Amino acid sequence: MNIRALGVFLLAATAVHAQTQNALPKGDVIYVHGNIYTGVPGTSAFHEVQRAEAMAVKGDRIVAIGKTDDVLKYKGPQTQVVDLGGRFTMPGFNDAHVHLASGGFRQLEVDLTGAKSLEEFRQRIRAFVEKSVPGAWITGSGWDHTLWPVKELPSRWDLDEITGDHPAFFVRIDGHIAVANTRALKLASITIASRDPEGGKVDRFETGEPTGILRETAQEVVRAVMPKPDHDSRRRALEFALQDAAEHGITSAQDNSAWDDFRIYEELEKEGKLTLRITEWLPLDDPLETLEAHRKAHPRDDLMLHTGLLKGFMDGSLGSRTAALLAPYVDDPKNSGLPQYEQEKLNARVAERVLAGFQIGLHAIGDRGVEMALTAFGAAEKVATEKLPKDRKPDFRLRIEHAQVLAPPQFARFRDLKVIASMQPNHVLTDMNWAQARLGDARAAHSYPWQEFLHSGVRLAFGTDYPVEPITPFRGLYAAITRRSEDGKREYFPAQRLTMDEALAAYTQAAAYAEFAEKDKGRLAPGLLADFVVLDRDLTSVPAPQVLQTRVLRTVVGGRTVFEQK
Repeated sequence: MNIRALGVFLLAATAVHAQTQNALPKGDVIYVHGNIYTGVPGTSAFHEVQRAEAMAVKGDRIVAIGKTDDVLKYKGPQTQVVDLGGRFTMPGFNDAHVHLASGGFRQLEVDLTGAKSLEEFRQRIRAFVEKSVPGAWITGSGWDHTLWPVKELPSRWDLDEITGDHPAFFVRIDGHIAVANTRALKLASITIASRDPEGGKVDRFETGEPTGILRETAQEVVRAVMPKPDHDSRRRALEFALQDAAEHGITSAQDNSAWDDFRIYEELEKEGKLTLRITEWLPLDDPLETLEAHRKAHPRDDLMLHTGLLKGFMDGSLGSRTAALLAPYVDDPKNSGLPQYEQEKLNARVAERVLAGFQIGLHAIGDRGVEMALTAFGAAEKVATEKLPKDRKPDFRLRIEHAQVLAPPQFARFRDLKVIASMQPNHVLTDMNWAQARLGDARAAHSYPWQEFLHSGVRLAFGTDYPVEPITPFRGLYAAITRRSEDGKREYFPAQRLTMDEALAAYTQAAAYAEFAEKDKGRLAPGLLADFVVLDRDLTSVPAPQVLQTRVLRTVVGGRTVFEQK
Protein backbone atom coordinates (compact mmCIF):
# COMPACT_ATOMS: atom_id res chain seq x y z
CA MET A 1 0.00 0.00 0.00
CA ASN A 2 1.50 3.39 -1.02
CA ILE A 3 1.75 6.35 1.32
CA ARG A 4 -1.25 8.09 -0.22
CA ALA A 5 -3.41 4.96 0.03
CA LEU A 6 -2.27 4.36 3.61
CA GLY A 7 -3.21 7.93 4.52
CA VAL A 8 -6.67 7.50 3.01
CA PHE A 9 -7.12 4.21 4.94
CA LEU A 10 -6.08 5.77 8.25
CA LEU A 11 -8.40 8.75 7.74
CA ALA A 12 -11.27 6.41 6.94
CA ALA A 13 -10.54 4.22 10.00
CA THR A 14 -10.35 7.30 12.22
CA ALA A 15 -13.69 8.53 10.88
CA VAL A 16 -15.33 5.16 11.52
CA HIS A 17 -13.88 5.10 15.06
CA ALA A 18 -15.15 8.64 15.69
CA GLN A 19 -18.60 7.71 14.41
CA THR A 20 -18.59 4.66 16.69
CA GLN A 21 -17.53 6.79 19.62
CA ASN A 22 -20.21 9.37 18.86
CA ALA A 23 -22.83 6.62 18.60
CA LEU A 24 -22.21 5.50 22.17
CA PRO A 25 -24.74 6.85 24.67
CA LYS A 26 -23.16 9.41 26.97
CA GLY A 27 -23.47 8.58 30.62
CA ASP A 28 -24.85 10.99 33.19
CA VAL A 29 -22.36 9.64 35.74
CA ILE A 30 -19.31 7.42 35.32
CA TYR A 31 -17.83 5.71 38.37
CA VAL A 32 -14.13 4.89 37.96
CA HIS A 33 -11.30 3.16 39.86
CA GLY A 34 -13.66 0.86 41.74
CA ASN A 35 -13.57 -2.70 42.98
CA ILE A 36 -16.95 -3.54 41.49
CA TYR A 37 -18.48 -6.88 42.47
CA THR A 38 -21.03 -7.33 39.67
CA GLY A 39 -22.89 -10.41 40.85
CA VAL A 40 -22.42 -11.86 37.35
CA PRO A 41 -20.95 -15.40 37.44
CA GLY A 42 -17.23 -15.53 36.69
CA THR A 43 -15.57 -17.39 33.84
CA SER A 44 -13.13 -19.47 35.89
CA ALA A 45 -13.04 -21.44 39.10
CA PHE A 46 -10.77 -18.80 40.62
CA HIS A 47 -13.28 -15.98 40.10
CA GLU A 48 -16.79 -17.01 41.07
CA VAL A 49 -18.13 -13.49 40.44
CA GLN A 50 -16.92 -11.05 37.79
CA ARG A 51 -15.27 -7.81 38.90
CA ALA A 52 -15.05 -4.48 37.07
CA GLU A 53 -13.21 -1.17 37.49
CA ALA A 54 -15.76 1.31 36.17
CA MET A 55 -19.45 1.75 35.43
CA ALA A 56 -21.40 4.27 33.33
CA VAL A 57 -24.95 5.21 34.31
CA LYS A 58 -27.51 7.00 32.13
CA GLY A 59 -30.88 7.79 33.63
CA ASP A 60 -31.77 4.94 35.94
CA ARG A 61 -29.83 2.23 34.05
CA ILE A 62 -26.29 0.99 33.64
CA VAL A 63 -25.03 1.51 30.06
CA ALA A 64 -21.51 0.11 30.44
CA ILE A 65 -19.35 -1.70 32.94
CA GLY A 66 -15.80 -2.95 32.68
CA LYS A 67 -12.29 -1.50 32.53
CA THR A 68 -11.90 2.22 33.21
CA ASP A 69 -10.53 3.06 29.75
CA ASP A 70 -13.40 1.28 28.00
CA VAL A 71 -16.11 2.84 30.17
CA LEU A 72 -14.68 6.36 29.77
CA LYS A 73 -15.65 6.13 26.09
CA TYR A 74 -19.17 6.85 27.37
CA LYS A 75 -18.08 10.20 28.78
CA GLY A 76 -19.67 13.31 27.29
CA PRO A 77 -19.30 17.05 27.99
CA GLN A 78 -21.90 16.91 30.79
CA THR A 79 -20.89 13.57 32.30
CA GLN A 80 -19.97 13.63 35.97
CA VAL A 81 -17.02 11.39 36.88
CA VAL A 82 -16.89 9.91 40.40
CA ASP A 83 -13.67 8.31 41.63
CA LEU A 84 -14.49 5.30 43.82
CA GLY A 85 -10.94 5.18 45.14
CA GLY A 86 -10.76 1.40 44.94
CA ARG A 87 -13.80 0.94 47.18
CA PHE A 88 -15.89 -2.26 47.11
CA THR A 89 -19.04 -1.61 45.09
CA MET A 90 -21.84 -4.15 44.72
CA PRO A 91 -25.50 -4.50 43.75
CA GLY A 92 -27.81 -2.81 46.24
CA PHE A 93 -29.23 -5.04 48.95
CA ASN A 94 -32.79 -6.22 48.35
CA ASP A 95 -34.39 -6.94 51.72
CA ALA A 96 -36.84 -9.72 50.95
CA HIS A 97 -38.82 -9.37 54.19
CA VAL A 98 -39.35 -6.12 56.10
CA HIS A 99 -42.01 -4.24 58.05
CA LEU A 100 -41.03 -0.65 57.27
CA ALA A 101 -43.92 1.06 59.06
CA SER A 102 -43.32 -0.93 62.25
CA GLY A 103 -39.64 0.02 62.09
CA GLY A 104 -40.48 3.68 61.63
CA PHE A 105 -43.08 3.79 64.39
CA ARG A 106 -40.50 2.40 66.78
CA GLN A 107 -38.96 5.91 66.60
CA LEU A 108 -42.26 7.41 67.79
CA GLU A 109 -43.11 4.92 70.55
CA VAL A 110 -41.38 3.31 73.52
CA ASP A 111 -38.39 1.43 72.14
CA LEU A 112 -37.90 -1.61 74.34
CA THR A 113 -35.25 -3.25 72.15
CA GLY A 114 -32.36 -4.69 74.13
CA ALA A 115 -33.86 -4.07 77.60
CA LYS A 116 -31.80 -6.42 79.78
CA SER A 117 -34.28 -6.87 82.63
CA LEU A 118 -37.88 -6.39 83.65
CA GLU A 119 -36.82 -3.33 85.61
CA GLU A 120 -35.16 -1.73 82.58
CA PHE A 121 -38.30 -2.56 80.57
CA ARG A 122 -40.37 -0.73 83.20
CA GLN A 123 -37.95 2.21 83.43
CA ARG A 124 -38.17 2.91 79.71
CA ILE A 125 -41.96 2.86 79.86
CA ARG A 126 -42.04 5.07 82.95
CA ALA A 127 -39.83 7.70 81.26
CA PHE A 128 -42.14 7.78 78.23
CA VAL A 129 -45.27 8.06 80.40
CA GLU A 130 -43.84 11.08 82.19
CA LYS A 131 -43.68 12.99 78.89
CA SER A 132 -47.11 11.88 77.62
CA VAL A 133 -50.48 13.63 77.47
CA PRO A 134 -52.76 12.43 80.32
CA GLY A 135 -54.87 9.44 79.32
CA ALA A 136 -53.09 8.88 75.98
CA TRP A 137 -52.30 5.37 74.81
CA ILE A 138 -48.76 4.25 75.56
CA THR A 139 -47.45 1.81 72.99
CA GLY A 140 -44.11 0.28 72.13
CA SER A 141 -42.30 -2.84 71.01
CA GLY A 142 -39.02 -4.71 70.99
CA TRP A 143 -38.96 -6.38 74.43
CA ASP A 144 -37.50 -9.87 74.74
CA HIS A 145 -37.88 -11.65 78.06
CA THR A 146 -35.29 -14.27 77.05
CA LEU A 147 -32.64 -11.56 77.66
CA TRP A 148 -33.75 -11.05 81.27
CA PRO A 149 -32.15 -12.77 84.30
CA VAL A 150 -35.55 -14.20 85.19
CA LYS A 151 -36.91 -15.29 81.82
CA GLU A 152 -40.58 -14.88 82.70
CA LEU A 153 -43.14 -12.98 80.67
CA PRO A 154 -44.28 -9.62 82.06
CA SER A 155 -47.86 -9.20 83.25
CA ARG A 156 -50.39 -6.39 83.47
CA TRP A 157 -49.42 -5.96 87.13
CA ASP A 158 -45.90 -5.04 86.02
CA LEU A 159 -47.43 -2.28 83.88
CA ASP A 160 -50.29 -0.91 85.99
CA GLU A 161 -48.09 0.72 88.61
CA ILE A 162 -46.08 2.71 86.05
CA THR A 163 -48.80 3.51 83.47
CA GLY A 164 -51.58 4.82 85.74
CA ASP A 165 -54.67 5.87 83.76
CA HIS A 166 -52.95 5.38 80.42
CA PRO A 167 -54.03 2.34 78.42
CA ALA A 168 -50.79 0.57 77.47
CA PHE A 169 -49.84 -2.12 74.96
CA PHE A 170 -46.32 -3.42 74.24
CA VAL A 171 -45.44 -5.94 71.52
CA ARG A 172 -42.67 -8.50 71.94
CA ILE A 173 -39.75 -8.24 69.52
CA ASP A 174 -41.10 -11.01 67.25
CA GLY A 175 -44.55 -9.41 66.97
CA HIS A 176 -46.35 -12.59 67.97
CA ILE A 177 -47.22 -11.79 71.57
CA ALA A 178 -47.89 -8.56 73.45
CA VAL A 179 -48.58 -7.44 76.99
CA ALA A 180 -51.39 -5.02 77.87
CA ASN A 181 -52.16 -3.25 81.12
CA THR A 182 -55.48 -3.53 82.96
CA ARG A 183 -56.85 -0.31 81.45
CA ALA A 184 -56.24 -1.55 77.90
CA LEU A 185 -57.78 -4.96 78.68
CA LYS A 186 -60.91 -3.27 80.02
CA LEU A 187 -61.25 -1.06 76.95
CA ALA A 188 -60.98 -4.18 74.80
CA SER A 189 -63.48 -6.09 77.01
CA ILE A 190 -60.97 -8.85 77.71
CA THR A 191 -62.16 -10.32 81.00
CA ILE A 192 -62.36 -13.56 82.95
CA ALA A 193 -65.37 -14.47 80.80
CA SER A 194 -63.71 -13.78 77.42
CA ARG A 195 -63.17 -16.59 74.95
CA ASP A 196 -59.94 -16.93 73.00
CA PRO A 197 -60.24 -15.75 69.38
CA GLU A 198 -59.55 -18.21 66.57
CA GLY A 199 -55.79 -18.49 66.11
CA GLY A 200 -55.05 -16.65 69.36
CA LYS A 201 -54.78 -17.11 73.09
CA VAL A 202 -55.25 -14.94 76.18
CA ASP A 203 -52.90 -16.09 78.96
CA ARG A 204 -54.61 -16.39 82.34
CA PHE A 205 -53.76 -16.68 86.01
CA GLU A 206 -55.05 -19.73 87.90
CA THR A 207 -58.11 -17.65 88.80
CA GLY A 208 -59.01 -17.27 85.11
CA GLU A 209 -58.18 -13.56 85.09
CA PRO A 210 -56.14 -12.40 82.06
CA THR A 211 -52.43 -11.94 82.81
CA GLY A 212 -52.11 -9.27 80.13
CA ILE A 213 -50.22 -11.55 77.70
CA LEU A 214 -52.00 -11.80 74.35
CA ARG A 215 -50.80 -14.32 71.79
CA GLU A 216 -51.18 -14.05 68.00
CA THR A 217 -54.72 -12.93 66.95
CA ALA A 218 -55.67 -12.06 70.54
CA GLN A 219 -53.60 -8.89 70.05
CA GLU A 220 -56.08 -7.68 67.44
CA VAL A 221 -58.80 -7.38 70.07
CA VAL A 222 -56.81 -4.58 71.73
CA ARG A 223 -55.64 -3.05 68.44
CA ALA A 224 -59.30 -2.68 67.44
CA VAL A 225 -59.89 -0.15 70.24
CA MET A 226 -56.61 1.75 69.80
CA PRO A 227 -56.69 5.07 67.93
CA LYS A 228 -55.29 4.84 64.40
CA PRO A 229 -52.13 6.83 63.56
CA ASP A 230 -52.89 10.09 61.79
CA HIS A 231 -51.40 10.97 58.42
CA ASP A 232 -48.55 13.10 59.77
CA SER A 233 -47.32 10.56 62.31
CA ARG A 234 -47.56 7.78 59.73
CA ARG A 235 -45.50 9.82 57.27
CA ARG A 236 -42.89 10.66 59.92
CA ALA A 237 -42.57 6.99 60.79
CA LEU A 238 -42.09 5.96 57.17
CA GLU A 239 -39.53 8.71 56.57
CA PHE A 240 -37.53 7.33 59.52
CA ALA A 241 -37.66 3.84 58.00
CA LEU A 242 -36.65 5.02 54.52
CA GLN A 243 -33.68 6.87 55.96
CA ASP A 244 -32.68 3.77 57.94
CA ALA A 245 -32.80 1.67 54.78
CA ALA A 246 -30.73 4.11 52.71
CA GLU A 247 -28.05 4.41 55.40
CA HIS A 248 -27.66 0.62 55.44
CA GLY A 249 -27.40 0.08 51.68
CA ILE A 250 -30.93 -1.21 51.08
CA THR A 251 -32.08 -0.25 47.59
CA SER A 252 -35.17 -2.52 47.41
CA ALA A 253 -37.53 -3.76 50.09
CA GLN A 254 -40.34 -6.29 50.03
CA ASP A 255 -42.55 -4.74 52.64
CA ASN A 256 -45.39 -5.90 54.85
CA SER A 257 -47.08 -2.72 56.07
CA ALA A 258 -50.68 -1.46 55.92
CA TRP A 259 -52.55 -0.07 52.90
CA ASP A 260 -52.59 3.34 54.59
CA ASP A 261 -48.78 3.17 54.62
CA PHE A 262 -48.76 2.33 50.92
CA ARG A 263 -50.73 5.51 50.29
CA ILE A 264 -47.94 7.46 51.99
CA TYR A 265 -45.40 5.78 49.72
CA GLU A 266 -47.49 6.90 46.73
CA GLU A 267 -47.47 10.43 48.09
CA LEU A 268 -43.68 10.37 48.52
CA GLU A 269 -43.20 8.97 45.03
CA LYS A 270 -45.25 11.77 43.47
CA GLU A 271 -43.11 14.29 45.34
CA GLY A 272 -39.89 12.63 44.13
CA LYS A 273 -38.97 11.71 47.71
CA LEU A 274 -39.22 7.93 47.59
CA THR A 275 -35.66 6.67 48.09
CA LEU A 276 -36.33 2.94 48.11
CA ARG A 277 -37.90 0.53 45.64
CA ILE A 278 -40.86 -1.00 47.45
CA THR A 279 -42.90 -4.08 46.64
CA GLU A 280 -45.85 -3.94 49.03
CA TRP A 281 -47.47 -7.13 50.27
CA LEU A 282 -51.22 -7.50 50.72
CA PRO A 283 -53.07 -9.65 53.30
CA LEU A 284 -53.99 -13.11 52.04
CA ASP A 285 -57.29 -12.99 53.93
CA ASP A 286 -58.57 -9.73 52.41
CA PRO A 287 -61.56 -10.20 50.06
CA LEU A 288 -60.47 -11.12 46.54
CA GLU A 289 -62.21 -8.05 45.09
CA THR A 290 -60.21 -5.78 47.43
CA LEU A 291 -56.95 -7.48 46.51
CA GLU A 292 -57.64 -7.14 42.78
CA ALA A 293 -58.55 -3.47 43.19
CA HIS A 294 -55.32 -2.76 45.12
CA ARG A 295 -53.23 -4.60 42.52
CA LYS A 296 -54.87 -2.67 39.71
CA ALA A 297 -54.35 0.67 41.54
CA HIS A 298 -50.57 0.35 41.40
CA PRO A 299 -49.34 -2.40 39.05
CA ARG A 300 -45.92 -4.00 38.69
CA ASP A 301 -44.73 -1.83 35.78
CA ASP A 302 -43.86 0.94 38.25
CA LEU A 303 -40.40 -0.25 39.26
CA MET A 304 -40.23 2.09 42.27
CA LEU A 305 -43.52 1.13 43.90
CA HIS A 306 -46.08 -1.57 43.31
CA THR A 307 -48.06 -4.29 45.05
CA GLY A 308 -46.69 -7.82 45.26
CA LEU A 309 -47.42 -11.09 46.99
CA LEU A 310 -50.24 -11.98 49.36
CA LYS A 311 -49.01 -12.85 52.83
CA GLY A 312 -50.68 -15.32 55.16
CA PHE A 313 -49.72 -16.71 58.56
CA MET A 314 -49.45 -20.41 59.36
CA ASP A 315 -48.13 -19.98 62.91
CA GLY A 316 -46.29 -17.68 65.30
CA SER A 317 -42.68 -17.66 66.50
CA LEU A 318 -40.24 -19.89 68.35
CA GLY A 319 -39.41 -17.17 70.88
CA SER A 320 -43.02 -16.97 72.04
CA ARG A 321 -43.55 -20.75 71.61
CA THR A 322 -46.40 -20.13 69.16
CA ALA A 323 -44.62 -21.60 66.10
CA ALA A 324 -46.54 -24.74 65.10
CA LEU A 325 -44.45 -27.90 65.56
CA LEU A 326 -45.10 -31.50 64.53
CA ALA A 327 -44.02 -32.58 68.03
CA PRO A 328 -44.19 -30.62 71.31
CA TYR A 329 -41.61 -28.13 72.49
CA VAL A 330 -38.88 -29.86 74.47
CA ASP A 331 -38.99 -27.12 77.11
CA ASP A 332 -42.83 -26.98 77.13
CA PRO A 333 -44.04 -30.57 76.56
CA LYS A 334 -47.76 -29.73 76.63
CA ASN A 335 -47.40 -27.14 73.87
CA SER A 336 -46.96 -27.63 70.12
CA GLY A 337 -47.67 -24.05 69.09
CA LEU A 338 -50.64 -22.22 67.59
CA PRO A 339 -51.59 -23.08 64.00
CA GLN A 340 -53.49 -20.22 62.37
CA TYR A 341 -55.48 -22.17 59.76
CA GLU A 342 -57.50 -25.28 59.14
CA GLN A 343 -55.87 -27.09 56.22
CA GLU A 344 -58.94 -27.36 53.94
CA LYS A 345 -59.77 -23.68 54.34
CA LEU A 346 -56.14 -22.75 53.64
CA ASN A 347 -55.98 -24.96 50.54
CA ALA A 348 -59.10 -23.37 49.08
CA ARG A 349 -57.97 -19.81 49.79
CA VAL A 350 -54.49 -20.27 48.35
CA ALA A 351 -55.82 -22.02 45.21
CA GLU A 352 -58.40 -19.30 44.57
CA ARG A 353 -55.79 -16.55 44.78
CA VAL A 354 -53.20 -18.42 42.72
CA LEU A 355 -55.80 -18.82 39.96
CA ALA A 356 -56.41 -15.07 40.18
CA GLY A 357 -52.74 -14.52 39.35
CA PHE A 358 -51.37 -13.66 42.78
CA GLN A 359 -48.03 -14.73 44.21
CA ILE A 360 -48.39 -16.20 47.71
CA GLY A 361 -45.99 -16.02 50.64
CA LEU A 362 -46.86 -17.91 53.81
CA HIS A 363 -45.24 -17.20 57.17
CA ALA A 364 -44.26 -20.59 58.59
CA ILE A 365 -41.62 -21.02 61.27
CA GLY A 366 -42.30 -24.44 62.79
CA ASP A 367 -42.19 -27.69 60.83
CA ARG A 368 -45.95 -28.14 61.21
CA GLY A 369 -46.50 -24.63 59.84
CA VAL A 370 -44.17 -25.49 56.94
CA GLU A 371 -46.11 -28.71 56.33
CA MET A 372 -49.39 -26.77 56.15
CA ALA A 373 -47.89 -24.29 53.67
CA LEU A 374 -46.37 -26.97 51.42
CA THR A 375 -49.62 -28.93 51.42
CA ALA A 376 -51.58 -25.84 50.40
CA PHE A 377 -49.06 -25.03 47.67
CA GLY A 378 -49.20 -28.57 46.30
CA ALA A 379 -52.99 -28.46 46.22
CA ALA A 380 -52.98 -25.05 44.50
CA GLU A 381 -50.53 -26.23 41.85
CA LYS A 382 -52.72 -29.23 41.09
CA VAL A 383 -55.82 -27.05 40.74
CA ALA A 384 -53.97 -24.54 38.56
CA THR A 385 -52.60 -27.29 36.30
CA GLU A 386 -56.13 -28.61 35.78
CA LYS A 387 -57.81 -25.23 35.21
CA LEU A 388 -55.25 -23.06 33.45
CA PRO A 389 -54.83 -23.31 29.65
CA LYS A 390 -52.21 -25.86 28.65
CA ASP A 391 -50.23 -23.24 26.72
CA ARG A 392 -49.92 -21.08 29.83
CA LYS A 393 -46.97 -22.40 31.79
CA PRO A 394 -47.46 -21.24 35.39
CA ASP A 395 -44.64 -19.40 37.18
CA PHE A 396 -46.02 -19.19 40.70
CA ARG A 397 -42.81 -18.41 42.67
CA LEU A 398 -44.58 -19.45 45.83
CA ARG A 399 -42.68 -18.57 48.99
CA ILE A 400 -42.42 -19.65 52.59
CA GLU A 401 -41.34 -16.80 54.84
CA HIS A 402 -38.88 -17.75 57.63
CA ALA A 403 -38.92 -21.58 57.22
CA GLN A 404 -36.83 -21.84 60.38
CA VAL A 405 -37.54 -25.44 61.39
CA LEU A 406 -37.88 -28.24 58.85
CA ALA A 407 -38.41 -31.97 58.97
CA PRO A 408 -35.90 -33.68 56.61
CA PRO A 409 -38.49 -34.84 54.00
CA GLN A 410 -39.66 -31.25 53.53
CA PHE A 411 -36.53 -30.13 51.66
CA ALA A 412 -37.43 -32.34 48.68
CA ARG A 413 -40.99 -30.97 48.70
CA PHE A 414 -39.63 -27.41 48.60
CA ARG A 415 -37.53 -28.37 45.57
CA ASP A 416 -40.24 -30.27 43.73
CA LEU A 417 -42.79 -27.47 44.17
CA LYS A 418 -40.13 -24.83 43.34
CA VAL A 419 -40.97 -23.01 46.57
CA ILE A 420 -38.64 -20.15 47.51
CA ALA A 421 -37.22 -20.18 51.04
CA SER A 422 -37.38 -16.52 52.14
CA MET A 423 -35.21 -16.39 55.25
CA GLN A 424 -33.54 -13.94 57.63
CA PRO A 425 -30.12 -15.17 58.73
CA ASN A 426 -29.75 -12.56 61.47
CA HIS A 427 -32.47 -14.39 63.44
CA VAL A 428 -29.99 -17.08 64.36
CA LEU A 429 -27.89 -14.55 66.28
CA THR A 430 -30.82 -13.92 68.61
CA ASP A 431 -32.38 -17.37 68.61
CA MET A 432 -29.24 -19.48 69.19
CA ASN A 433 -29.52 -18.57 72.87
CA TRP A 434 -32.63 -20.71 73.33
CA ALA A 435 -33.62 -22.47 70.06
CA GLN A 436 -31.88 -25.73 70.91
CA ALA A 437 -33.68 -25.85 74.26
CA ARG A 438 -37.01 -25.32 72.49
CA LEU A 439 -36.40 -27.92 69.76
CA GLY A 440 -33.98 -30.54 71.05
CA ASP A 441 -30.82 -31.52 69.18
CA ALA A 442 -32.38 -33.54 66.36
CA ARG A 443 -34.78 -30.83 65.20
CA ALA A 444 -32.32 -28.03 65.88
CA ALA A 445 -29.87 -29.58 63.39
CA HIS A 446 -32.41 -28.78 60.65
CA SER A 447 -33.23 -25.29 61.88
CA TYR A 448 -32.22 -22.13 60.02
CA PRO A 449 -31.00 -24.64 57.38
CA TRP A 450 -29.51 -22.38 54.71
CA GLN A 451 -26.88 -24.74 53.32
CA GLU A 452 -29.31 -27.65 53.39
CA PHE A 453 -31.73 -25.64 51.25
CA LEU A 454 -29.07 -24.77 48.67
CA HIS A 455 -27.75 -28.34 48.64
CA SER A 456 -31.32 -29.53 47.98
CA GLY A 457 -31.69 -27.19 44.99
CA VAL A 458 -34.00 -24.71 46.72
CA ARG A 459 -33.71 -21.02 45.92
CA LEU A 460 -32.79 -18.98 49.00
CA ALA A 461 -33.74 -15.28 49.38
CA PHE A 462 -32.55 -13.20 52.34
CA GLY A 463 -34.00 -10.32 54.33
CA THR A 464 -33.91 -8.95 57.88
CA ASP A 465 -37.48 -8.99 59.24
CA TYR A 466 -36.84 -5.38 60.33
CA PRO A 467 -37.65 -4.22 63.00
CA VAL A 468 -37.66 -7.66 64.63
CA GLU A 469 -33.95 -7.45 63.85
CA PRO A 470 -31.94 -4.36 62.78
CA ILE A 471 -32.19 -3.51 59.07
CA THR A 472 -28.42 -3.75 58.54
CA PRO A 473 -27.64 -6.53 56.04
CA PHE A 474 -24.10 -6.92 57.38
CA ARG A 475 -25.32 -8.58 60.54
CA GLY A 476 -27.21 -11.08 58.38
CA LEU A 477 -24.18 -11.72 56.17
CA TYR A 478 -22.03 -12.33 59.25
CA ALA A 479 -24.61 -14.76 60.61
CA ALA A 480 -24.84 -16.59 57.29
CA ILE A 481 -21.10 -17.21 56.92
CA THR A 482 -20.28 -17.94 60.58
CA ARG A 483 -23.40 -19.04 62.51
CA ARG A 484 -21.57 -17.61 65.49
CA SER A 485 -22.73 -15.09 68.08
CA GLU A 486 -21.47 -11.55 67.57
CA ASP A 487 -18.91 -12.01 70.33
CA GLY A 488 -17.73 -15.24 68.68
CA LYS A 489 -18.32 -17.36 71.78
CA ARG A 490 -21.32 -19.43 70.63
CA GLU A 491 -21.75 -21.45 67.46
CA TYR A 492 -24.97 -22.93 66.08
CA PHE A 493 -24.76 -26.00 63.80
CA PRO A 494 -21.94 -24.73 61.57
CA ALA A 495 -22.65 -27.25 58.80
CA GLN A 496 -25.42 -24.89 57.66
CA ARG A 497 -22.99 -22.01 56.96
CA LEU A 498 -22.80 -20.33 53.54
CA THR A 499 -19.93 -18.80 51.63
CA MET A 500 -19.94 -15.02 51.27
CA ASP A 501 -20.74 -15.32 47.55
CA GLU A 502 -23.76 -17.52 48.37
CA ALA A 503 -24.96 -15.10 51.05
CA LEU A 504 -24.57 -12.05 48.79
CA ALA A 505 -26.46 -13.81 46.01
CA ALA A 506 -29.34 -14.56 48.39
CA TYR A 507 -29.48 -10.87 49.38
CA THR A 508 -29.41 -9.57 45.78
CA GLN A 509 -30.10 -11.85 42.81
CA ALA A 510 -32.30 -14.38 44.59
CA ALA A 511 -34.22 -11.66 46.43
CA ALA A 512 -34.90 -10.02 43.04
CA TYR A 513 -36.05 -13.36 41.60
CA ALA A 514 -38.36 -13.80 44.61
CA GLU A 515 -40.28 -10.69 43.48
CA PHE A 516 -40.16 -11.39 39.70
CA ALA A 517 -37.53 -8.65 39.20
CA GLU A 518 -34.38 -10.54 38.19
CA LYS A 519 -34.44 -8.99 34.69
CA ASP A 520 -34.12 -5.50 36.20
CA LYS A 521 -31.97 -5.79 39.31
CA GLY A 522 -29.83 -7.98 41.55
CA ARG A 523 -26.67 -7.71 39.40
CA LEU A 524 -24.61 -4.90 37.89
CA ALA A 525 -24.65 -5.23 34.09
CA PRO A 526 -25.58 -3.10 31.06
CA GLY A 527 -29.32 -2.61 30.81
CA LEU A 528 -30.03 -3.30 34.48
CA LEU A 529 -31.09 -0.72 37.03
CA ALA A 530 -28.33 1.40 38.54
CA ASP A 531 -29.02 0.27 42.11
CA PHE A 532 -25.75 -0.19 43.99
CA VAL A 533 -23.85 0.52 47.19
CA VAL A 534 -20.27 1.56 47.91
CA LEU A 535 -18.76 0.08 51.09
CA ASP A 536 -15.69 0.79 53.18
CA ARG A 537 -14.35 -2.79 52.84
CA ASP A 538 -14.39 -5.77 50.51
CA LEU A 539 -16.88 -8.18 52.07
CA THR A 540 -15.33 -11.12 50.22
CA SER A 541 -11.83 -10.70 51.67
CA VAL A 542 -12.08 -9.31 55.22
CA PRO A 543 -12.16 -11.61 58.30
CA ALA A 544 -15.73 -12.49 59.27
CA PRO A 545 -15.87 -10.36 62.47
CA GLN A 546 -15.02 -7.27 60.40
CA VAL A 547 -18.17 -7.73 58.32
CA LEU A 548 -20.13 -6.50 61.35
CA GLN A 549 -18.26 -3.16 61.28
CA THR A 550 -18.97 -2.46 57.60
CA ARG A 551 -20.04 1.11 56.80
CA VAL A 552 -22.01 2.22 53.76
CA LEU A 553 -20.32 5.12 51.98
CA ARG A 554 -22.89 5.65 49.22
CA THR A 555 -26.30 4.22 48.28
CA VAL A 556 -27.56 4.73 44.73
CA VAL A 557 -31.12 3.93 43.58
CA GLY A 558 -31.91 4.29 39.90
CA GLY A 559 -28.77 6.34 39.31
CA ARG A 560 -29.64 8.77 42.11
CA THR A 561 -27.51 8.96 45.26
CA VAL A 562 -29.94 8.65 48.17
CA PHE A 563 -27.29 8.43 50.90
CA GLU A 564 -23.66 9.49 51.09
CA GLN A 565 -21.41 9.22 54.13
CA LYS A 566 -20.04 12.67 54.95
